[in-house]
Amino acid sequence: MSAVIDVKALVKRYGARTVVDHVDLTIAQGRICGFLGPNGSGKTTTLRMICGLLTPDGGSGTVLGEDLIKGRDSIKRQTGYMTQRFGFYEDLTITENLEFVAQLYQLPHVTRLVAEAIERLGLGDRRNQLAGALSGGWKQRMALAACVLHQPKLLLLDEPTAGVDPKARRTFWDEIHGLAAQGITVLVSTHYMDEAERCHEIAYIAFGKLMARGSAADIIAASGLHALVATGEGADRLAPRLSGLPGITAAAAFGATLHLCSPDEVALKRAVDTVKDKAIRWSQVEPTLEDVFIHLMGQAQDNMAVA
Repeated sequence: MSAVIDVKALVKRYGARTVVDHVDLTIAQGRICGFLGPNGSGKTTTLRMICGLLTPDGGSGTVLGEDLIKGRDSIKRQTGYMTQRFGFYEDLTITENLEFVAQLYQLPHVTRLVAEAIERLGLGDRRNQLAGALSGGWKQRMALAACVLHQPKLLLLDEPTAGVDPKARRTFWDEIHGLAAQGITVLVSTHYMDEAERCHEIAYIAFGKLMARGSAADIIAASGLHALVATGEGADRLAPRLSGLPGITAAAAFGATLHLCSPDEVALKRAVDTVKDKAIRWSQVEPTLEDVFIHLMGQAQDNMAVA
């Protein structure tokens, strides 16, 4: 499959701060790539450089076969970009908002295209409802309809499901997989681990630097982390004591259990040995994506910490 996104050493600076630091990213046609990282890590800035809204201070590459710098206008026309914030007119209906977007793109047969998008995204019963009266899930669905009106080849979605209930999130992801099956490439930023696992591949960025790339299974396998789960009365209450021990990257309560993680098996054993309660039972488990990302974040240098 050809690479729809193929960028190398992307750099973006604001004054003395480098917010995107030599990021490489390649995504093939029809693939869904989850873009993960803490707040302020450079995800949104990277998305905006890829779609031509920001000019990189360094780096090169192609998007949709167009040069990242010289082909910005062409890239914009072939890309659907869904921002973090709802950016539509709240005093217009769904239909009116979508018709306005279609006219901005100078699309033919506006009425038919909007009607088809409304039906495809399940918005038919709400077509005449004011956008400002929609719940978060329906706003999200309307925004996605607006993104695909002009039949883009690439979708960039910036935390599209933040604040949306689980059922609406699942429906949204079903739509995303349907679009990918049609050959549309999707780069989506998210903080939800379950959403990351629904992606074909993942890119993890922390404080401007790309730190991991591959499938969820590949990233977990390459992390070198080891994990244990503690069960028994009071296991969850051990987290504050164990989290500060040398070599322990995570000690987190999950219900009545405790999840303990470290890249050092010896450090794990030392931590376990500090627990004298014989009612606590320890089992080895596979690290989770969350474990890996917390570990990677701990290794990254905060590019906003020093002025």
